[in-house]
Amino acid sequence: MPGESSPASDRAHGLLHSLLRTFTGVELAETAAYVVLSLGAAFAGSLAAVLLVPLVQPGHTLPFGGALFNARRSVEMQAVIFAASMSVFALVRWQAARLGARLVGRYGMNLRSRVHARLIDAPLTSLADSTSAEIANVLTHNVEVIVQGFSALQQLLIAGVSAAVSLGFAFWVSPPLMLAAPLLAVFGLIASRAYGREQALVCREYVKDMTRLFWHSEDFPRRLRHVRSFEKEDMEKASYGAITARLCHGYRRQLELMASGRLMLELLAAVGIAALFVLAHRWHGIDQSSLIAVCLLLGRLLPYLVSTRQSFQQLRSAAPAFELWQRYMNLDPDRSPVVPSRKTTSSNGLHIERMRLIPPVAGLDVGDLLLVPGELTLISGDSGIGKSSLVDVLAGMMTPEDFAARAGGQPIDFDEYRELVRHGAYVSQNVRPWQHSVRECLLWTAPEATDEMLQSALMDVGLDRRLDGSQHGLDTALHSSSSRLSGGELQRLMLAQVILRQPFLALLDEATSALDAASEIVVLSALKRRLPQTILIVVSHRAGVAAIADQCLNIDNNLVTTVGRKVDLRHAMPSFASPEDCFKS
Repeated sequence: MPGESSPASDRAHGLLHSLLRTFTGVELAETAAYVVLSLGAAFAGSLAAVLLVPLVQPGHTLPFGGALFNARRSVEMQAVIFAASMSVFALVRWQAARLGARLVGRYGMNLRSRVHARLIDAPLTSLADSTSAEIANVLTHNVEVIVQGFSALQQLLIAGVSAAVSLGFAFWVSPPLMLAAPLLAVFGLIASRAYGREQALVCREYVKDMTRLFWHSEDFPRRLRHVRSFEKEDMEKASYGAITARLCHGYRRQLELMASGRLMLELLAAVGIAALFVLAHRWHGIDQSSLIAVCLLLGRLLPYLVSTRQSFQQLRSAAPAFELWQRYMNLDPDRSPVVPSRKTTSSNGLHIERMRLIPPVAGLDVGDLLLVPGELTLISGDSGIGKSSLVDVLAGMMTPEDFAARAGGQPIDFDEYRELVRHGAYVSQNVRPWQHSVRECLLWTAPEATDEMLQSALMDVGLDRRLDGSQHGLDTALHSSSSRLSGGELQRLMLAQVILRQPFLALLDEATSALDAASEIVVLSALKRRLPQTILIVVSHRAGVAAIADQCLNIDNNLVTTVGRKVDLRHAMPSFASPEDCFKS
């Protein structure tokens, strides 16, 4: 139907609109300046092309331009004017290129910063279905594809401005010859739409396969140990090879489609130029100098034909990458408003009267849980039964279905609870430090800490002797082959961060699993001793931890929770430990 747009054009319009919405005010202003510079470069370039005519036909009277192209000037003067216009063209184009490079670099930086900030602020539940490989792709390669698309958009802008100015000059020189312009526009439209649907499909699959490649590449040393232990090296090579083969096919097909589009453009350009000469021959009264000027102006556009086709291809490649980026940007931030009017005190601990959380699917109910600073609460239960979800709620990172608690004798809602525990420390089993050295890792937690404070924390977790044996001490590299720390040593380092943090609430979700049972008790006892104002919650499968616990919370297979304290032997005991083990002093 006339007036109806195709899904492809609607998607392109929506992509362009969304892309423009990502611009900051500074970027919009610089983009406007970039357009003005590009327009100036196009004008100077077209003027220089026309100024070639008096040099090609010296002394010949030109039917256009008046005093600007006075044929009675000397060849030397015409050459000076031409050189000046070309110099202006080169300088303006150079300045536009510098501004464009600054725009592209800043745009990529802003995209990465914004999506990273949104991920940092996103609620944990919204990331439950996202793989770490996809998130890594969004933060790295995926943004690079979008930046390439933005650069392609700049090139299309330059091509469009240059085409408009060149055609304007050509129409001024010889309006009859510009009767070929509609034909050239039809040829360009045909070339721009050729292979478009296949390119879009190839680009979408390319983005998906790149995410799969990230999945194969993440945490590679641990993955390699797993693969070798099962003697599946050949299968892993085949799986990785299949993904790289699809990526190879996708990349090859993109280049083939680009080459096919370039061929079509070049063939159409040849037909268009030939038609122009035929028109000039058939149309009586067209001056030869006008024909030369128009051909020079249109000849300026030939290099843009190839780059335009490539730019369209890069823009199509950026579309699925931008959609993936937008999906993560649309995550709502997890920032609940703080109620400042009520002042609560937590010096005597927090009393959670009731709490219900989902997952697990059936729901987990916890009641009469007293969290006291200086005490250690042990959470136990089978794997997958909801311990980590419970810890997420206790950390204030996930909102429960139902919540009622008291602090300092006053009732509080979950937003107030979240604010009370905001100064916390959460260490899980799989977290590994990403800093370069021991010192950098510890100072990330406490930037003002002295070397003596760092050494003291390392001594508390039993890591001081390991560093004493290193010539670099606190500057020992974490990921160097000569000084790499073991899994247990890395866990000790993360626990040293907790000591330096001095949190109100510390949650250790199997954060001591890489230590042997005896070392686990020693380290947890040291944490309890060094953090007398901290509520310490530990998730562990080992029965020995119950010996130093002040409170045990067990989740049985029927999702029934029982809480036992040293001062109240009437509560039920965890299934793995006897009352004597759990409450011995």
